Amino acid sequence: MYTIGMEEEYFVFDAETRRAARRMDKKFLARIQEQLGDRVTTEMLQSQIEVVTPVCATMDEARQHLSHYRRTLAEAAATRDLGIAAMGTFPLAYWPEQQVTPKERYDAILDDLQMIGFRNMLCGMHVHVAVPEIDSRIDLIMRLTPFLPLLLALSTSSPFWQGQMTGLAGYRLAAYDELPRTGLPELFHTKAEFDAYVSALTWAKIIPDASYIWWALRPSLAHPTIELRVADSCTRLEDALAVAALFRCLTRALDRDRAFNAGFDRVARAITQENKWHAQRYGTAATFIDPFSRSPLSVRQWLDQVLDLIDEDVAALGCGPEIAHLDTIVRDGTSADRQMAIYTAARAVGTKRVTALKEVVDWAGATTAGNP
Repeated sequence: MYTIGMEEEYFVFDAETRRAARRMDKKFLARIQEQLGDRVTTEMLQSQIEVVTPVCATMDEARQHLSHYRRTLAEAAATRDLGIAAMGTFPLAYWPEQQVTPKERYDAILDDLQMIGFRNMLCGMHVHVAVPEIDSRIDLIMRLTPFLPLLLALSTSSPFWQGQMTGLAGYRLAAYDELPRTGLPELFHTKAEFDAYVSALTWAKIIPDASYIWWALRPSLAHPTIELRVADSCTRLEDALAVAALFRCLTRALDRDRAFNAGFDRVARAITQENKWHAQRYGTAATFIDPFSRSPLSVRQWLDQVLDLIDEDVAALGCGPEIAHLDTIVRDGTSADRQMAIYTAARAVGTKRVTALKEVVDWAGATTAGNP
């Protein structure tokens, strides 16, 4: 139980202009598919690529896989004058320029979503944690929901949109939440409630199946897992592993103590929605509200509480090094903080806006490849 799988989405960009690729380079795609097989997949827009780990028993397994994927993609990209970058949004990406990947599923989605689908220039990190008991997953999702803003704050990497600094550490969800069936999970307590919701949507032919529910946390249709979707794609691999390990340990902690957060209600969910906004706006500098005690919390204070809660689970799952890295994120900031610092410093000495954005892309590309 509690095995883990991770998915990372990356932007593909032109190494000379630093703009997001408009079309997927066929030779680049052929090479990485030859090297990584079905561990690499295309995304809806041709400027994006995704990697998927196998089921991992340990975080170190996940680290080895993702490190290999990132290095392989970066090396193959360099041979085609391209780069890859793990970021929630891309500083020099403009959605009207993007081309859609030909695929029946994507065609159907875009036919439904129209412009909103074409604006989906966003990359996230998805984390699957195995919870074999299917009837407990919806209740567990409901009780894990209060932690989503903390997991988002620790992963923010999307301060830019359409060539502009947004003022948000995590703009990705501001854009993603334009889509239907996104955001916080609905307040369902049982699998029967969730099934009734899905049945209504599928019977009306609004969606084909539950995979078209894109909540920030959802039960996976294809796997016996709970899937975290709130996190931005983390530029630094160690940040990604730390956030994934935190989610994994929280899942185990709440699964063994099924009374924890059982009182999550509409008021607590409304507070969690506000906390989500503060995570998007401020990242690790956010002030949160405890959904139950109603008291204010800094990220540092909230994380300390969570670390006490999951102490047993960190040891049981062998996640000590990854969890320890969370202190580094809180102290030094996320990818979003680094991106904004690079951009602000460049602009302060008179660097032109686009050139400053290119410096951000250069950092993100090198860091994604493991060469910061």
